[in-house]
Amino acid sequence: MKYYKIHKEGTLFIIIAFLIAMALLATVLYFSAMSLPLKILLIVCGFSLWCFVTFFFRVPSRTTLHNDNAIVAPADGTIIQILEEVETEYFNEKRMQISIFMSPLNVHVNTYPIDGKVTYVKYHKGKHFVARLPKASKDNEHNTVVQKHECGEEVLFRQIAGTVARRIVSYTKRGELAQQGAEMGIIKFGSRVDLFLPLSAKINVKLEEKVKSKITHLAYFS
Repeated sequence: MKYYKIHKEGTLFIIIAFLIAMALLATVLYFSAMSLPLKILLIVCGFSLWCFVTFFFRVPSRTTLHNDNAIVAPADGTIIQILEEVETEYFNEKRMQISIFMSPLNVHVNTYPIDGKVTYVKYHKGKHFVARLPKASKDNEHNTVVQKHECGEEVLFRQIAGTVARRIVSYTKRGELAQQGAEMGIIKFGSRVDLFLPLSAKINVKLEEKVKSKITHLAYFS
């Protein structure tokens, strides 16, 4: 049976949204001369805001489809890029890039794609271009994490803030051993995750495919 919990990072936002909804309701009750359509609009707006914020911070119960040879999706969303690209922050060489766009309606918790030691973590301030744009990978606010698999290969994945997203949260620490499917952070309100894999990796997804963290196998090590 599937169930949901609310992510701890959403507590403050949900409280604020609830207070706004209550303030709008109080306004409707106080100003009795207000037109009925306006009253309905204010109540609906307040309730909708509260519901959306609560929905955004949901965390579904999922069991990781663990596979030692697989690179599992670290985020829910849509595949918007699959291409060879020179990764310039860490590898400085061509890698296979897979980009996942996360709309405001997707679950925004991020998870580790493989089992392995965290060899690199770095947060970068930046701009807030639309997350679908290619330049968002380098120019937008982002957090980069690299894991080393027991086979010796390394996988880089990058949390990227979008136009609406203004807060990247990462719990990752360099040197820790991270388990595939374990939570590593969250991006608030719309964003993107890029992965840079070995060129030899066998890709298991296609453009515009919907993927789910912990479940979808994006690729396999050769």
